[in-house]
Amino acid sequence: MDHSSNGRSSGSAESSDIFVVNARYRDMAGFQVNRVWPTARRKLIGPFVFFDHLQPTQLAAGEGLDVPPHPHIGLSTVTYLFSGAILHRDSLGTEQLTKSGDLSWMTAGHGIVHSERTNTADRRRATMLHGIQTWVALPKLLEACDPAFAHYSSAALPITQMRGVALKLVAGQAFGLESPARVTSPLFFIEAQFQAGASLAMAASLGQRGVYIVSGSITVAGTRFAAGQLLALPDDVDLELSAASAAHVMLFGGARLAEDRLVWWNFVASSEARLDAARVRWAKGQFPHVPGETGQMPMPRT
Repeated sequence: MDHSSNGRSSGSAESSDIFVVNARYRDMAGFQVNRVWPTARRKLIGPFVFFDHLQPTQLAAGEGLDVPPHPHIGLSTVTYLFSGAILHRDSLGTEQLTKSGDLSWMTAGHGIVHSERTNTADRRRATMLHGIQTWVALPKLLEACDPAFAHYSSAALPITQMRGVALKLVAGQAFGLESPARVTSPLFFIEAQFQAGASLAMAASLGQRGVYIVSGSITVAGTRFAAGQLLALPDDVDLELSAASAAHVMLFGGARLAEDRLVWWNFVASSEARLDAARVRWAKGQFPHVPGETGQMPMPRT
């Protein structure tokens, strides 16, 4: 059975109640992005408040990604690439190339500005860019913390094999693994490669659990889900993911935050007052500047 509409699905007699979101296509600096989270009906999966899938994009020589300086508050941006590279610059003075398999974790706190571009060397040749960017909401006590940036090479991130599923723990703790990435609340962010016929248990003890299908399909509670769909699994049920053929999947979630979050443009906050203050700061040019950059992303009018 295929599941191809937004909404809730009772997939089994064991009270499975899976919230399903289909990809919404967006243009980001000329690139096609699957924006699958948040939704109007639900804002958080654990601390994860935003999820973008940058579709595989072939770049000819001379082409590249160019996202100009833009601000963030109240979150950590998490960038993980399957192929290609992105040059990150921020108002802390950081300049870091994030390559395939690496993790870049930027904590905005009370405010940071960054740009994302294709570096000069990669613009000289044809390249493929493909990856995930997600946002993790900061706990309320850390919303106004000092900004920070950390980068972890692919080789530093732990991997394991479980019943035909290759797991790479990008951040957090799960399945007996722990990532070196410093996080601000209990969470997990995992790349999973399923071989044909493989399965993986997703215990309720992991906390809130999200599943995004990058390619292929998986079956949960008797229902088959396809690439581009995000599944928010029910909190109180142990479930198994299975794949009849090869599948590429991202698993994420963790402990539920004590408070809900508001999301407006690039800002995440626990109150409208924090969002209003950030809008005023950006409009008045009061956020810090990114060394070596000129120009900035305009703020939406609504």
